[in-house]
Amino acid sequence: YYQEGEIQDVADFIGDSLELSRKAAATTADVIVFCGVHFMAETAKILSPDKTVLLPDLNAGCSLADGCTPEQFGQFRAQYPNHVVISYINCSAAIKAQSDLICTSSNAVAMVESVPKGRGIVFAPDQNLGRWVEKQTDRELVLWPGSCVVHETFSEEAVLKLKAAHSEAEVIAHPECQNHLLDLADFIGSTSKLLAHSQTSSAPEFIVLTEPGILHQMRKAMPEKVFHEVPGLDGCSCNACPYMRLNSLEKLENCLINLSPSIKIEEDLRLKALAPIKKMLELSK
Repeated sequence: YYQEGEIQDVADFIGDSLELSRKAAATTADVIVFCGVHFMAETAKILSPDKTVLLPDLNAGCSLADGCTPEQFGQFRAQYPNHVVISYINCSAAIKAQSDLICTSSNAVAMVESVPKGRGIVFAPDQNLGRWVEKQTDRELVLWPGSCVVHETFSEEAVLKLKAAHSEAEVIAHPECQNHLLDLADFIGSTSKLLAHSQTSSAPEFIVLTEPGILHQMRKAMPEKVFHEVPGLDGCSCNACPYMRLNSLEKLENCLINLSPSIKIEEDLRLKALAPIKKMLELSK
């Protein structure tokens, strides 16, 4: 959903992290080209080790994944030896390998609720998502202090101005946004849930607090409705993820022709990372 519209239009499948994980695990294709960021392609390789998994630009990283290194996270975890470790899928294979359970924004609440009450939980690497999950579950989580560079930069002032100018618009937000922005939202959900809500809601307009790539699908599905991007703190509409947008049609074409660059993961690391992902998929059925 966070790719340029022209890439979305040539894709065989578009989805959020949970849907993409399921598709990667189930596909019969020999080659998976993942137009997204590195941790997504890594997840596909973890789930489908015998398949060739390609990423159009290997530099397509993620501020959440990059800000949580295995060494730092290992030291953090060591402070809470009896806690269950739940990691958001937006992390590296090395962090997944140190986790007991993986979650996505679609199922984070359910994953936390799957842990018996009274058992401590470490939640990483997105503290904003973690705080939202705390409110939904009434559970106290130990939060790794990470955040998404996109969802950290929305302007509260811009949201309030848009609300004043478009009184019939609903504010819909991804839970990676900061709390003061979520407080302004009429609906909070994962990318796919935001898309579904915009289709079922009777509102004629929406102010969308997430990466603007999703607006392409919203406008295609509902051309009669109006969707507003929210500018960043500097006042410009610059909240496109710089990592996601490293992919391009040209790089995608070269990737398909050359079958590279491909994702490689050592088997020992892959198996360690696979266990918490499989547990998530089983709990999400």
